[in-house]
Amino acid sequence: MEKRQAVNIRYIGGPTAWIEFCGLRFLTDPTFDAQGTEYTTGPVTLRKLVDPPVAPEELGAIDFVLLSHDQHSDNLDHAGRQMLPKARTVLTTKDGAERIGNNAVGLVPWQTIRVRSPAGEALLVTATPARHGPTGCEDRSGPVIGFAVRKAGGVEEETLYVSGDTVWYEGVGEVARWFRVRTAVVNMGAARVEAAGPAPLTMTAQDGVMVARAMPDAAIVPLHFEGWAHFSESRHLIERVFHDAGLQDRLRWAEPWMR
Repeated sequence: MEKRQAVNIRYIGGPTAWIEFCGLRFLTDPTFDAQGTEYTTGPVTLRKLVDPPVAPEELGAIDFVLLSHDQHSDNLDHAGRQMLPKARTVLTTKDGAERIGNNAVGLVPWQTIRVRSPAGEALLVTATPARHGPTGCEDRSGPVIGFAVRKAGGVEEETLYVSGDTVWYEGVGEVARWFRVRTAVVNMGAARVEAAGPAPLTMTAQDGVMVARAMPDAAIVPLHFEGWAHFSESRHLIERVFHDAGLQDRLRWAEPWMR
């Protein structure tokens, strides 16, 4: 029987999860501000609804922050930004890396870098395409990427996929065709803000079903479906849609971080 590479995921809240894979510790889109914090950019105000269960300094050493984008506060809030220099490396968009500086490395979709695990194993991290809303939203939403992480050895090696903020579209379909994804960490929640119109800015539960069908070997781990006022689809709805699609066994809810 084929042995899968272990992936340990602990849910912190919103888009933020601590992931251990191949001996490396990753942190996705850091958000650690207090409940009730509001962030206003132009006509949009985002509001955080829950406190984080852990402070950044309690996480221990972080090898890589996988930052899908830095321009939205529900993916990088004030406390999250302050902790970035403490990570070994921040992987993000080219524009984001220029703004963050210091230990940030900017990537464009399909660009791959090689990193080393503590045991000396070579891993490949590929920036994956993402579209943060409907067709034509790019100028408004700004650049966003996801990540595919795998051991060096080619696209057939089992892959950890972190979607970042994206909807289902042909770019995500390309990821499914190029990589053998075994764990897909998918930002769902169908984020909506009035200023951007009615279309969702992140994956709906039905989009998540599309991901599951396109990545038939993958466990689907939802993130970013709660904790902020602009999410329109809950865990209960995600579970129901997957159940109706006959894919309920593919869902994996990450264990929450406990002190």
